[in-house]
Amino acid sequence: MKTLRDAFDVKIKQKKQDVLNDYDIFPDKKLLDKLRTEIIENLIDNEMPSNISLTEWINDEIDKTIEGYDLTNLERSHLFNLIDNEINGYGPISELLEDDNITEIMINSPDEIYIEIDGVLVKDESVSFINDDHIVRTVQRLIEPMGRTIDATNPMVDSRLLDGSRINAVIPPLSTKGPVVTIRKFKESMTSIDELIRIGSLTPYMARFLDAAVRGKLNIIVCGGTGSGKTTLLNILSGFIQDNERIITIEDAAELKLNQPHVISLETRTMNYEASGEITIRDLVINSLRMRPDRIIVGEVRGKEAFDMLQAMNTGHDGSLTTLHANGPMDALNRLETMVLMGDIDIPIKAVREYIVSAIDLIVNIERMSDGRRKVTSICELENFTGDEIQLKEIFAFQQKGLTDKGEVDGEYVLYDSIPKVYKKIKARGIQELDDIFKIEKE
Repeated sequence: MKTLRDAFDVKIKQKKQDVLNDYDIFPDKKLLDKLRTEIIENLIDNEMPSNISLTEWINDEIDKTIEGYDLTNLERSHLFNLIDNEINGYGPISELLEDDNITEIMINSPDEIYIEIDGVLVKDESVSFINDDHIVRTVQRLIEPMGRTIDATNPMVDSRLLDGSRINAVIPPLSTKGPVVTIRKFKESMTSIDELIRIGSLTPYMARFLDAAVRGKLNIIVCGGTGSGKTTLLNILSGFIQDNERIITIEDAAELKLNQPHVISLETRTMNYEASGEITIRDLVINSLRMRPDRIIVGEVRGKEAFDMLQAMNTGHDGSLTTLHANGPMDALNRLETMVLMGDIDIPIKAVREYIVSAIDLIVNIERMSDGRRKVTSICELENFTGDEIQLKEIFAFQQKGLTDKGEVDGEYVLYDSIPKVYKKIKARGIQELDDIFKIEKE
């Protein structure tokens, strides 16, 4: 029987076979870079004749540049594709951006480009940039339509692209090794809860419980590490909200894709060149309370806005959802405490913890496992204090046993016997279809 790991390996091998390495076709790296640079610069510096097409112009420029060099038809054709991608696309990564199997692109240097395929990270030997300036030019082309720029005075950018993908780029002097770029690609069709069940990210019982928890208007935090799938899971949970509710989403870069008819999407804004005009997550959370929301969804809480989010949850805005970068539920609580204390309020830590317990109903932890697969490893509720500490009570959990011979994570999901206290809140909203999960006898 074929495993998920086998499927990963097949896709990676196909990717490597589909595109020949630049330098497999052009063994002389210096010659390829010289020709590519010269042709691009000539096209940029000269005006295109009015009596020919762009394709003809590129071909003419290539023919003039390679005169005197003994190139094969394959080499010339490959050179044309590289130049065409520069003019009509986004340089060396044009094909990577169009490949639906690739979920993330990471550029560490001109010759060091990594891609993620279904959670598996591999170095892509098929593409390369000429130099650091070539990387920066490509980034600028990507972000220009969004009104963003990157240069020595503005050496860091975090933005969405026209297709909804997310790009983060850092250049010198902030990056000591040269431009570093990360692109998280946007997927037209968002992953569904059924897909998560199919690939083993959670069980049908867990899916039913989360569905009921969202419809029952529990306040939920999704936590996990970088690339664990927090936003994907948040999008799925948001999809359980009823169509008759007014939903306000707040994000740094719009990634959530909700299909309900009444969705208001708000996005932060960075400072302009005069160091003014910044609109933060906190600003938007505060403003959203004046917009008569039924639900507030914050893409990620990571600063002073944490207190405002908790305040919203505690003042009648039940069913709020957000994500938080953390390595587990308890770490999420600790980070949440720290964020609240970062704000402009002066309250004792015990009061902060009481506020958190009264606001948050569930913490859902998702992890990217060592084999690349993503799993919901814990769903837990917040208990009352024992001493001065917040206690967590797990409802569902993934218990890892080890690794298989193929390096896949081996384990099982556990449903704890006790009935969670949050189920009373869910049932109070008229949702009672979970009785079979918790083995509650019908009256």
